[in-house]
Amino acid sequence: MNGGPGHPLTDAISLTINCNSQEEVDHYWNKLLEGGGQEIACGWLKDKFGLFWQVTPIILPELLSDPDNAKVGRVMQAMMKMIKLDIATLKAAADAK
Repeated sequence: MNGGPGHPLTDAISLTINCNSQEEVDHYWNKLLEGGGQEIACGWLKDKFGLFWQVTPIILPELLSDPDNAKVGRVMQAMMKMIKLDIATLKAAADAK
């Protein structure tokens, strides 16, 4: 593994945290931003060390794999407007008619 200033971290590598609840999403999101992290988009952030993270509720892949393409589209549109993912908003988008 190469490291050091000649090999900076990029978003080509990210770690994912799968969360069971909004409380978990909020907990990890806030902890990873402490000390100088940066919010990105769609559940992505960069911690103070420059490592990229995806803080993802486990319900998201379920919603995005629904056979109803209209539902998937609504969930995707809602997600694309978010910085930190919000489970209630994702579910509401899925249930909208």
